[in-house]
Amino acid sequence: MTDHRGTAARHTARRGPEVRCRTGVPAGRLAGVSPAGRAASACAGPAQLRAELTAVHGTTTVVAVAGEIDLRTADALRSRLTEFAGPQGASACADLVIDFGGVRFCDASGLGVLVSVRNALAARGGRVRLAGVRPAQRRLLRVVGLDALFPLHADVAGAIAAAEAATAAGRG
Repeated sequence: MTDHRGTAARHTARRGPEVRCRTGVPAGRLAGVSPAGRAASACAGPAQLRAELTAVHGTTTVVAVAGEIDLRTADALRSRLTEFAGPQGASACADLVIDFGGVRFCDASGLGVLVSVRNALAARGGRVRLAGVRPAQRRLLRVVGLDALFPLHADVAGAIAAAEAATAAGRG
């Protein structure tokens, strides 16, 4: 290709940054991540996400989420969280603690899932609590004002303790 002076124009192709897991292995290849301090699991590509039931404490259910929450994975996450939270007509107050320690990325569609699940639980007296949220995601929640809807806890144990205290105090 030539420019307006007839000389060859030089095009430089810029490569974007390579996405890597915490271990430094490029995304899409296997690398260990620890979503809830449990056994290492495979580093998934951007279209993969895992949500696993890890514990139940009274009326509090703990779900560990690992991977990337985006437009491609949001519906699957909504389905899993709704399943773990219990049926819509359930009368028992169920708190849902979502362990975000293994979440590498969360976009607006992921935030929409969290709000949707939160609203469904709030309608029957429950609450969604987030544990282990990474600093960048915590900042995003603050910027968009969702930190007012979701109690943020450093770890799962703190979230469970807060849920049990709220239940003992009559949902206060």
